[in-house]
Amino acid sequence: MDARTQESVDRSGLQATFAPDNICFGCGHANDKGLRLSSFPHGEEVVADWHAAAHHQAFPGMLNGGIIGALLDCHSNWTAAWHLMRRAGLDRPPCTVTAEYAVKLRRPTPADAPVHLRAWVVDSTDDRATIDAELIANDQVCATCRGVFVSVKPGHPAYHRW
Repeated sequence: MDARTQESVDRSGLQATFAPDNICFGCGHANDKGLRLSSFPHGEEVVADWHAAAHHQAFPGMLNGGIIGALLDCHSNWTAAWHLMRRAGLDRPPCTVTAEYAVKLRRPTPADAPVHLRAWVVDSTDDRATIDAELIANDQVCATCRGVFVSVKPGHPAYHRW
């Protein structure tokens, strides 16, 4: 990856740099009704900060569990894509999709506090990565996730989606 691309990742995030036309509900910057998550490499982790809107609540003051799942899924997926890109020495991340993921909701997540996400690789091969992630609000881990994300091949509907 060249220095200009790295500067763009550092400034704009992985999604805006590599998939500006992505329509994914969780991380697509081209989806005006989506969550528009932006993830940033930070050492061996990928991190993100996100703020809920009132319509993301499950009940007054608490973030909806489905929104929590979408944030963890997309953030983990981009962590896998970033890792597989670097592992293979590519200039762009391969298109990855979720093969499986499991979320544990550990405590209610306040909807009025900034949400911090962090994710890291726990295992990988040439075409897949297992990722662990945390969603943190008010300095407390509110949810965790483990997922497996795979690089898709030609013929898959998501191939070349970014």
